[in-house]
Amino acid sequence: MRQQFDVAERVRQVIGEAGCTQREFARRVVMDPSKLSRSLSGSRRFTVAELARIADAGNVDAGWLLGTTAAPGAAGAPRPTVPAAPPDSGRPLQIVRETVGLIAERGFHAVRVADIAAACDTSTATIHYHFPGRDELLEAAVRWCMDEDTVRRAARIAEADDAREELRQLIALQVPYTARQRQQWLVWMDLWAEAARSTAIGRLHADFYRQWRQTVAEVIRRGIGQGVFRTVDPEFSALRLTALIDGLAIQVLATEPGQGGTSAEAMEIACNAHVDTELTARRSGTDAAGPADQPVGPTGPTGPTGPTGPASPVDPTDPVDQPGP
Repeated sequence: MRQQFDVAERVRQVIGEAGCTQREFARRVVMDPSKLSRSLSGSRRFTVAELARIADAGNVDAGWLLGTTAAPGAAGAPRPTVPAAPPDSGRPLQIVRETVGLIAERGFHAVRVADIAAACDTSTATIHYHFPGRDELLEAAVRWCMDEDTVRRAARIAEADDAREELRQLIALQVPYTARQRQQWLVWMDLWAEAARSTAIGRLHADFYRQWRQTVAEVIRRGIGQGVFRTVDPEFSALRLTALIDGLAIQVLATEPGQGGTSAEAMEIACNAHVDTELTARRSGTDAAGPADQPVGPTGPTGPTGPTGPASPVDPTDPVDQPGP
């Protein structure tokens, strides 16, 4: 237990000398921020691979983190036997970026560690040093995609006037317009396929989707408070919207742009139409939810017991709520 505490103290020292927040450091070492926090508090042990990535990011010896070698800078203190990290990102992030590109291009099961090593111009031993198994690589790739999305999201929604505009920005960020967005969606699709076969990846999938739906639900909840959204069940509405985004994204990715399939533009229009018909509060007249403005949830008319086909066109002058998808 004492050794675990000492390791945590050394990691804190590395984070302090890095001159960044704990969350930013977690991003740099491709680690779940909550896992880093629990490990620092002593309720969870750092894995060897995590300590290797921390040592690499902090430019310290992995043995020093474990307490098996002298302090950094001491005479004779060895450095890890891995190639020097690229100065702009660090070796772990380089590995993850190349992994994301290869997964998007070939699919997770077609990517070998040797392929990743070749793309990084390093050895397979270096890849295993940072990420011991394929599950760790997939988790890191998905986490990197999520972090990229979070950075873009923060920049976009900062300019939103209200929750309705914020939700539109969230939708726009999920539409695969660019090559980078298509690449990240392809990684997500591999995560879905792997989650169906692996308990560990299934837990990862559930955790990430819980976070994503919670983000959407919080925006909807703010919109209700602001009066821009009518009274609905935020969690159930988030489930419906994120499911719609997933389904349409698969259709967009099924064909190359301009080849006759579902376009990215059509996906964005459909998602925003869903928000307009299912969430947006009417500015005048009877609210679309009916005179009593009843919350829409799993037991309401748009829940699982309602229609499952495409929604009928909505007459904007008709105050009666139309069935949704």
